Amino acid sequence: MPFALHGIPVSRGVAIGRAHILAPAALDVSHYLVDEDRLDAEVERLRAARAAVRAELVTLKRDLPRDAPEEMGAFLDVHAMILDDEALSREPEQLILTRRYNAEWALTTRLEELMRQFDEIEDEYLRERKADIQQVVERILKVLAGAPVLAPAPVPALAPDGEAAPGVIVVAHDIGPADMLQFKHTMFHGFVTDLGGRTSHTAIVARSLDIPAAVGVKSASELIRQDDWVIIDGDAGLVIVDPSAIILEEYRHRQSERALEKKRLQRLRHMPAVTLDGLEIELLANIELAEDAGAALSAGAVGVGLFRSEFLFMNRRSEMPDEEEQFLAYRNAVEAMHGLPVTIRTIDVGADKPLDGLSDDFETALNPALGLRAIRWSLSEPGMFLTQLRALLRASAFGPVRLLIPMLAHASEIDQTLDLIAQAKRQLDQRGLPYDPGIKIGAMIEIPAAVLMLPLFLKRMDFLSIGTNDLIQYTLAIDRADNAVAHLYDPLHPAVLQLIARTIREANHAGVPVAVCGEMAGDPVMTRLLLGMGLREFSMHPAQLLRVKQEIIHADCERLCKVVDQILNCYEPDELASALKQLAA
Repeated sequence: MPFALHGIPVSRGVAIGRAHILAPAALDVSHYLVDEDRLDAEVERLRAARAAVRAELVTLKRDLPRDAPEEMGAFLDVHAMILDDEALSREPEQLILTRRYNAEWALTTRLEELMRQFDEIEDEYLRERKADIQQVVERILKVLAGAPVLAPAPVPALAPDGEAAPGVIVVAHDIGPADMLQFKHTMFHGFVTDLGGRTSHTAIVARSLDIPAAVGVKSASELIRQDDWVIIDGDAGLVIVDPSAIILEEYRHRQSERALEKKRLQRLRHMPAVTLDGLEIELLANIELAEDAGAALSAGAVGVGLFRSEFLFMNRRSEMPDEEEQFLAYRNAVEAMHGLPVTIRTIDVGADKPLDGLSDDFETALNPALGLRAIRWSLSEPGMFLTQLRALLRASAFGPVRLLIPMLAHASEIDQTLDLIAQAKRQLDQRGLPYDPGIKIGAMIEIPAAVLMLPLFLKRMDFLSIGTNDLIQYTLAIDRADNAVAHLYDPLHPAVLQLIARTIREANHAGVPVAVCGEMAGDPVMTRLLLGMGLREFSMHPAQLLRVKQEIIHADCERLCKVVDQILNCYEPDELASALKQLAA
């Protein structure tokens, strides 16, 4: 029977497909489709892993000390029986052969189904045996992880009649940024999570991929079953499970309309972003990896306003990338932009973006969002920071590059950062390696203290970039990753608007370039508001660029400035709502 779940709309559009439930354990493995000619080999890979675990169990039992409790041997026997059960042998193999799942995906899919079945058992002892199954599966996954196989580019699955199979809708309790990156080049068509808000990383990545998503859908991962038909209405934050034929047809029609809208927007790609009163606006792209530069150019971006370098450091199980690996990634992005400017932010980790090898440090912090993160962490690891700075500087020899420093708040942090950049330049001089000696250095404005110290920033830095996501979080004392207070995260709060407007106004007065690179920049609803504040440089995910351009070419900045002056003097919600309506008039 159809039923609907309501959440927070974070990425527009309609997605229709089969649900794939991701339990927390499944988030640690790769998910990809295996090529037809590699299916037998993938089955053998799973069998080999199971054989290795079986041999390990035999060895453990053989080496048990004579005085070991009898339960120890019985425990190992139970694990051996579970290992040989067809639920972990024949059935995962069938998933590989019929659905083309990779071994890890097939195994965790079967595990999730078994966990649901065990949860429904009334006998407490039997219900608790699911822990044994989890432990056996974890052993197999460890063996598979020890023999890594590169994930090939996915090929869309075909239905029996030759038509494209339905898309896959990921349903999870929550998905972190590193996990989201695994799905970037796969066949997933939409995301539904129990947790999250408008600026959670699930939401941000979904928008960057232009994939419909709904977050904050309470209990979705418990109510939706594996392979259920699911519709995501990304505009409304609505999730429809097991829809009727009539509802399915209606949403397929909406999908067609959405496709036509995208085609119409494509006509704007090569049109300059100029307002009705003749002001030229720069539209730049936010990217996570060097290969995203192609999407930026395809969307008509005039440069990269934010290259999030931390994604080079994620999903790694060993050491961090060395100077050469980083240099090649940055150079590839610069060369891919064919002479257009590329702004690269130094590593911003901590809080909701811990690195694999450092997760424990961040998790033990009482409040990671206020702890050792971004530039604070970089300055605490000068060796690592110098490695990144040298790689960034070397990339500047291949095209226009700007360096962006996150989360600056103190004069001492600015001094230390500039000193380390100068040191990195000297090190490259000693090695005879080229770089741009006049490279521009900018600061992220994402802490209220930075706004209150703007004269210092305008004096010491070459440009500014407003990170609205964190600025809102720190201004309103809202943890945007905390579902309990996500509804209080408000980009239109008068205090937030005052801080953004002040930064833009003072930077413009000083002749220092200023951009907005947070989620507000890519929200068409916010475009006219930011234009009225005097913003002339927007940086957003490529998928959002054309919709923002459409707003710009129909905007009159002279009129908007007058309306925004009224908005900035509103403090009561009703007054503010009334003034905001005038922006669209």
